[in-house]
Amino acid sequence: MNRSSKNQALMGYVLLLPAIAIFMLMIFYPFINSIFISFTDRNLLYQKATFIGLENYRKIFSDPNTLQLLWTTFKFVVLSTMSPFCIGLIWALLMNQKFKGSGFLRGLTLVNWIIPGIAIGFLWSWIFNGDYGILNALLGKLGLIDSNVIWFGGGKTSLMAVVTARTWQMFPWYMAFVMGGLQGVSKQQCEAARIDGANNIQLFVHVVFPAIKAVLTLILLLGVIGNLQHFDLINVMTGGGPERATSTFATEVYKKAFKEYSVGRSASLGVVWALVLSLFSGFYIKRIKED
Repeated sequence: MNRSSKNQALMGYVLLLPAIAIFMLMIFYPFINSIFISFTDRNLLYQKATFIGLENYRKIFSDPNTLQLLWTTFKFVVLSTMSPFCIGLIWALLMNQKFKGSGFLRGLTLVNWIIPGIAIGFLWSWIFNGDYGILNALLGKLGLIDSNVIWFGGGKTSLMAVVTARTWQMFPWYMAFVMGGLQGVSKQQCEAARIDGANNIQLFVHVVFPAIKAVLTLILLLGVIGNLQHFDLINVMTGGGPERATSTFATEVYKKAFKEYSVGRSASLGVVWALVLSLFSGFYIKRIKED
C-alpha cells in the first residue's frame, strides 16, 4: 500500500469516527447495559441492585402470560404487516396507471404516513369509542347494529381496532416503496405481454411480480421488524389491554419498567425481544447482500 492509499484509508477511518462514537453511545452501550441489568433485581424504587443470575429469565419462561404475549405479538405483527402491504400493493398498482389526478391522490395518500403516531392513536380511539365514536354512529345509521359496540372491551375487537389504525397509518409507506419498484418494470415486456393477449392478472403474475419480487421481500421484512418494535398506537389506544389482549413485547417492556418498576424483569424481556428482532434483521441483511 503506497502513501496516498494509506492517507485515504486513514481519512476514511477519521470520517467514520463520529458515526462509530454515536453508535457506541446511543446503541451499543445501552444494549450491553441492559443485558447486565437483566441479571439483577434492579427496581426503580430502590437504589441498590443485587446480581441474581438467570432468575429473571426463569420467571419470564415460567410465566403463563409469556405464551399469550408471544401469540398476541405474532398476531399483531402478521396482521399489521400483511393488511397494509396488500392495500399498499393494490393502491400502488392503481396509482402507477398515471391517470388524471393520480399525482394528487399519491400525495394525499402519503398524509397518513407523516401524521405522528400518537395523533393517529387519539384519532382512531375517538373513531372506535364505544359511547360517542363515529363508527358506532355510522353503523347505527346503516342499521347494522342496534346498540353501541364497546370496541375496546373485547380482546378480538380491541386488537382489530389497533390493527385497523396501524393499517391506515402504514399502507402509504408500502405504496411508496412498491411504486419505486414498479418504475423498474420493463415497459417493453408489458407491451409484449399485452400483444400476446395477457390480461391484467396474467400481466402481474408473469411480468410485474417477478420484476418487483426483491422489493416486496425487503419491504415485508422491514414491515415485520417495524411492527415488532411498534409501541405508540397500542399504548395510546389500549395500553395493552383488555386483559393483555393487545399486549406486545413493546408494551410489556414498558409496563414492567414504568408501571411495575421492575427494571431487571423489563431488561430481561427486552433481551428476548432483541433476539427475536435479530432473526428478522439477519434475514433482511442477507437479502440486501443477495440483491
